[in-house]
Amino acid sequence: MCKRTITRPLYDSKEYITWWRPNCGMTQSDEKEHSPSPAIDYLFAPFLNFLHNQVSGSLLLIAATVIALAWANSPWADAYFHLWETPVGFSLGDFNLTKALHFWINDGLMAMFFFVVGLEIKREILVGELSSLQGAVLPLAAAVGGMIAPALVYLSLNWAGPGIIGWGTPMATDIAFALGILILLGDRVPPALKVFLAALAIADDLGAVLVIALFYTSSISWLSLASGLGFLVVLIVMNLIGVRHTLAYGVVGIGGVWLAFLFSGVHPTIAGVLAAMAIPARSAVSPKRFVERTRGTIDLFERLGGSSDDILINKERQSALLSVRQMYEQLASPLHRLEKSLHSWVAIVVLPLFALANAGVTVEASVGDALRDPVTLGVILGLIVGKQVGITGCAWAVVRLGWSRLPRGVTWKHIYGVSWLGGIGFTMSIFIAGLAFQDADALARAKFGILVASFIAGAAGYSYLRRQSGERAT
Repeated sequence: MCKRTITRPLYDSKEYITWWRPNCGMTQSDEKEHSPSPAIDYLFAPFLNFLHNQVSGSLLLIAATVIALAWANSPWADAYFHLWETPVGFSLGDFNLTKALHFWINDGLMAMFFFVVGLEIKREILVGELSSLQGAVLPLAAAVGGMIAPALVYLSLNWAGPGIIGWGTPMATDIAFALGILILLGDRVPPALKVFLAALAIADDLGAVLVIALFYTSSISWLSLASGLGFLVVLIVMNLIGVRHTLAYGVVGIGGVWLAFLFSGVHPTIAGVLAAMAIPARSAVSPKRFVERTRGTIDLFERLGGSSDDILINKERQSALLSVRQMYEQLASPLHRLEKSLHSWVAIVVLPLFALANAGVTVEASVGDALRDPVTLGVILGLIVGKQVGITGCAWAVVRLGWSRLPRGVTWKHIYGVSWLGGIGFTMSIFIAGLAFQDADALARAKFGILVASFIAGAAGYSYLRRQSGERAT
């Protein structure tokens, strides 16, 4: 009697599943019959790893940005800009909704992104770094400082000019890019630093949502807004009475809340965040009850095997499998299931498509003149200088006052390195700029500043934190 261990990586983590085989004398047919994973799993493993890798989303964003920039500055530039003005819509009876493709990306698909942001915010408030006052003070203070300081830097350069409306552009941090770069550093940085940056970026996203709702909202249709809030109440009631099916929340959220906010004048992406707050976050059964019921069902499944292992012709086994699935859905909250299932779609489809549609900036012949423009310069200095001063300064202040302390293993050099990464505005900054600037030339200058600042901040932050790990190693 001997044991042999066979392991394979889980597609969504660095953990491993281990099988202990009690008999090393298995025949080849036995090996095939008891194989823990068919060959097709290994074939698709690299693809699944890619889908669930934070770095992959950042790489796709970079690729989409490069394509957009190259396309917008090529002989086919007109085709690029005309593509996003293609009308797309649908009609149902007398109701007709037709908008440009650009609208469906920025106001439609990005609502999914903000919905996931809302789910992350709710999770962090309930069980994450923002769930306790002591854990929340440091990232919240850093996020607030990282929003106020960049806005002040921008305003100092655009106070009396037409570009003043864009003061919210350098306030945001792109969580996908920033965390992607930090993950690239691997174990060179302490794990607590990644948690700090995630909490900071999520708090920053919440601040950006408030800025959009309060300052970048057009004239309001109060009847439509009231309808949207009414549908939001419906979602909350569904939560309270125990509705667990995610499809029901999707129908009411999209068909009710999103559409109502679309016609209200309040940016429809806000509907995504509000709808996320109504998603149930608690399990319907306790883990202990889940284990008891699942173990009994699996035992029943084994006893119902009969003479054939073909589940397709064994209705009793099919029923047992359905019971296990239902119990899993009761244990995994709708918030957890939605966040896990939508995160990959947002990372590999929504954000790269947004970058492709919005990062196409025509680079002027004189880059020097562009860099001297107050809008461009305000965005660059706001994201680079403002983020460093705001994040590091406010973090230092709350620690100095005794309101919080640095996470274990994190030094002030780490915090300063993260303040550089906070200057990667990209997705959120481009989104806010699109709301702020109605003039195409001003919007192009703001986007150019965002791209320049994000590249500098990302490269400098990565290099600085990597150098700190090298110094610590020596």
